[in-house]
Amino acid sequence: MKIVLDDHGMHLRFAPLTLTRPLGNVRIGILTNDERWKTYLPEAEVGFITEDYLSSRFAGFEIPDAVVNAQVIPNEDVVAALLGLSEGEMLYMDELWIGSNGNGGGAHVSYTGEKPVVISERWHIYQKNGHVLEQDFQLLTAGRNSQTLSKTNMIIGDVSKLFVEEGAVIEAAVINTKEGVVYIGKDAEIMEGSLVRGPLAMCAHSALKLGTKVYGATTLGPHCKVGGEVNNVVFQAYSNKGHDGFLGNALIGEWCNLGADTNTSNLKNNYAAVSTYSFETQREEKTDALFMGVCMGDHSKCGINSMFNTATVIGVSTNVFGAGFPDKYVPSFRWGGGNEFVPFKFDKAIEYANNMMARRGCQLSAEEVSILKHIADN
Repeated sequence: MKIVLDDHGMHLRFAPLTLTRPLGNVRIGILTNDERWKTYLPEAEVGFITEDYLSSRFAGFEIPDAVVNAQVIPNEDVVAALLGLSEGEMLYMDELWIGSNGNGGGAHVSYTGEKPVVISERWHIYQKNGHVLEQDFQLLTAGRNSQTLSKTNMIIGDVSKLFVEEGAVIEAAVINTKEGVVYIGKDAEIMEGSLVRGPLAMCAHSALKLGTKVYGATTLGPHCKVGGEVNNVVFQAYSNKGHDGFLGNALIGEWCNLGADTNTSNLKNNYAAVSTYSFETQREEKTDALFMGVCMGDHSKCGINSMFNTATVIGVSTNVFGAGFPDKYVPSFRWGGGNEFVPFKFDKAIEYANNMMARRGCQLSAEEVSILKHIADN
C-alpha cells in the first residue's frame, strides 16, 4: 500500500521546521507522522506531497493508494476508517479533510471514530505533545515488556507508565510518572542526578546529562543530548542543549546547538498572549498562546550565555552570539548578535554543518545541500 502525506497547504504555517522537511516528517510525541503510519501499517510505503524543492529528498508516488492530511495525527480509528474507504471516497471530520482513497474526487464520508489530534499552528507541536506522546507510548509498547530498571533509581507513580527499551542506561535518577508516561528509547541514557517528570519521550541514542531537570511534555528526538532545565520542549533530532540554562515551551530543529547557560523566556511580563513571526504573512502575528519559547530551524546555533525573548523565531543555518537579546525574528543564513546580523556565506554554512555532523558520522547529502541552497537563495 502506498500512502502519501499531504502538507495540505500548511508548508509555511509550521516554518522554520518545515523549511527543511514536509509537515509529515515533523516529530511530535515519540514519532514523526511517516513513522507513525509505518508503525500502524508495517507493509505500507509512505511518501509526501510537499514543496517542489523538498521533493528530491521527500518523494511521493505518482499513483498512491491513499492520500492523508499531514496535520492529522492518526489513531487506530483513523487508520481503520481510511482503509475502509471505497475507490475515490474522501474522509472528513466536520469540515476537515482527513484523507482519501487514491487521489479522492468521490463521495464525502463522515468520520465517526475517536477524534484524532490535529495540529494547525506551529505551537500546537509542543502544546499537544503530551497527548500525542501518550498515544504513541501505547502504540509502541502494547504487548511488550520493558527492560528492568536499575535499583539505583527512584520511581514515583505507576511503574507501568515507564517503558525502557533495550540498551538504555539509567542510573541514580528520579522518574515521576504521575503526570504522564515516560518512554526511554533504545540505547538512550539518563545520567546520575536527573529529575524527570512525565510525559517524556527519549528516542534512540538520546541522553539527559548529569543533573538534568525535565518537566513534561518533552520529546528528545534521536541522538539529542540535553542538560539544564527543560519544560515542554520538542527536539527533532541530533540537537544539543548540553549545559545549564532554561528552555521552555520551545521547538528545536535538527543539528542545532544551544551554548552553555542559554536561557529563553517563555512568558511575557504582563502575562498576555504572545505575538510571534509568521512565515505565511511575513510579519508578527498575535496568537492565543500564553507560553511560547524559542523556535529554531535546522542547523542553527547560539553561543554561551545567549538570551532569547518570548516567542523568538530563528531561521535555518543561523548563528546567534554576543551580548543582549537578538530580534524576535532572525531570518535564515544570518550570523551575529543583538540587532547586528550579516549574511552567513553559504559555503561556510555548509562547511560548519558538515563539521558538526561529522562528529556523529554523518554528512550532508546532495539533496540536503540543494534544500539549504533553495532556502538561502529565497
